[in-house]
Amino acid sequence: MADQITKINRDGLLKQIAGTIGKTKVLALTAILHELKFSLRDLMNITFYHEKEVAFRASWIMENLLLIDTLGFLDDVEHLAEQFLKVKNRSCQRHYLKALIHLTEPKADPIIKDKMAEIDLEPAAEHCFDLLIDTRSPIAIKVFASQLLFNLRKRYDWIGEMLAEQLHIMMNVAGGPAINSRAKTLLTQLAKDRIK
Repeated sequence: MADQITKINRDGLLKQIAGTIGKTKVLALTAILHELKFSLRDLMNITFYHEKEVAFRASWIMENLLLIDTLGFLDDVEHLAEQFLKVKNRSCQRHYLKALIHLTEPKADPIIKDKMAEIDLEPAAEHCFDLLIDTRSPIAIKVFASQLLFNLRKRYDWIGEMLAEQLHIMMNVAGGPAINSRAKTLLTQLAKDRIK
């Protein structure tokens, strides 16, 4: 596929992701888009496409593109945080959350940490709590929202206690292996934070 595509625009990408694609094609398209310096913002625009499946595939590629060259897309991370607040498609929310988790993880490159420190992520944190509270949010969304909140807990001191409360509620109400496993891990670390 890489040999066949030497340039791609929005319409060309839409054709590529119109049908069902798997991880192999996502990674191949990601590599092509990276090589061709496809705009991350243009890709983000496609994550709002009216066909949910196409939007989902675009968000999957967006996450992977950001992961392979985070420093190359540093100027787009604030826009990504802003767009996260607007995403309604649950499948897209998942990939936006995963991208933001990557950008806020403790082991992130110092340049990324500095850039993220310049961005007001409090609205994203508030949105994550909305996703946790929303009974319609899929388990994966709740797990990723919890992780993003955990990553932001030291930046915004109000998060830790509220997150612990929500994790206990989720374990009691939603239950299930994915929630319980993630919640226990995060609660253990939150307890260690309080001791320090």
